[in-house]
Amino acid sequence: MNTLIHRLPAPAVTLALACASVAAASLASGSAAAQQHRPTTFSKDVVAATPAPALAVKATALVSGLNRPWSLTWLPNGEMLVTERGGTLRRITADFKLDPKPIAGVPAVKVTGQAGLFDVVLHPDHTRNGWIYLAYAEPSLTDDAEYGTALMRARLKDGRLVDQEKLFAMSPKSRRGFHLGGKIVFDGKGFLYLTLGDRGEMPRAQAPRDHAGSVIRLHDDGRVPADNPFVGKPDQLPEVFSRGNRNIQGAAIHPATGELWAHEHGPQGGDELNIIRAGRNYGWPLITYGVNYVTGTRIGDSAPREGFEQPVHAWIPSIGISGMAFYNADAIPAWKGSLLVGGLSGQSLVRLVLEGERVVREERLLFGEVGRVRDVRVGPDGWVYLVNDSPEGHLWRVQPR
Repeated sequence: MNTLIHRLPAPAVTLALACASVAAASLASGSAAAQQHRPTTFSKDVVAATPAPALAVKATALVSGLNRPWSLTWLPNGEMLVTERGGTLRRITADFKLDPKPIAGVPAVKVTGQAGLFDVVLHPDHTRNGWIYLAYAEPSLTDDAEYGTALMRARLKDGRLVDQEKLFAMSPKSRRGFHLGGKIVFDGKGFLYLTLGDRGEMPRAQAPRDHAGSVIRLHDDGRVPADNPFVGKPDQLPEVFSRGNRNIQGAAIHPATGELWAHEHGPQGGDELNIIRAGRNYGWPLITYGVNYVTGTRIGDSAPREGFEQPVHAWIPSIGISGMAFYNADAIPAWKGSLLVGGLSGQSLVRLVLEGERVVREERLLFGEVGRVRDVRVGPDGWVYLVNDSPEGHLWRVQPR
């Protein structure tokens, strides 16, 4: 999180910057000509130019008693599943009653620092195949102090996860308690994406044989797609789709373009919104608007550099972005086409209005009313649902006043 100090010694960063240019050039090969030259918008400028919110909203607490909820999803029968970072998967009935008994069969989860149980997502064809996907911090079999983000799927039967299959585990694992990513997204084309943080070890985000700081792309059963950008390249990992991210905490598919959009935490400033494209490098830690904690010294360059993507939008100062959903429902017509993101340190729901790939309006909603927003989802009923990061967490529904 933005409140933690995790800096590498200057020599390590210098070495990383020297070595990573080779990796960056490799990752950007063939893409530099197509690189986006859209200028980055900055939150402070857009907010300053944004009038009052177009729509007044209220948040209603529906469920209490959640312990640091991280993610939520809906089952076909209207019930909800909610992950708690401490390693428990909870069921909420269709009339918003929390089952006091956690769902059994959750795999072993390492809970320390920012590590724990992360995203829960249903397979797009869940009604037929029953698959539920979980991302979590998996402890090493040989050293419990080491762990890394893993992906598994299972089916839910009689209050228990059955038919479990582990589909992916990041390598190498680490003892660092920071930046594990953990968002799962299906793209509607048979592929899923999993985000992986840099584990608080900045050079890893540019290391070509390291999963840290990347977005991986798989088939729904864990197989590597043949058209992934680094398939067949011996110096790269075939499951990697893109690289150079610090810690992606929100991701969603754009409903019109089908592209993956994601946002990530920057250090002490520099939260970013990006469009994740095949083979692209998003620069961390070589380019960033963030600075070192405490000292405020620069980490990398902020100016555009050939071979690296610039963000669509940046928050300086950071708002601790978390959770993300495109609003494409009919219940709130004024929000149609908006991008919704949560703020942890910002303690708010943020609505971004887009024109193509450009942010033209940013609204800060519910500031201080719901606490640290951990996840944002649009429900089957078209209303917006939030969970807040707290040992006394709640499920909230957001509607017009």
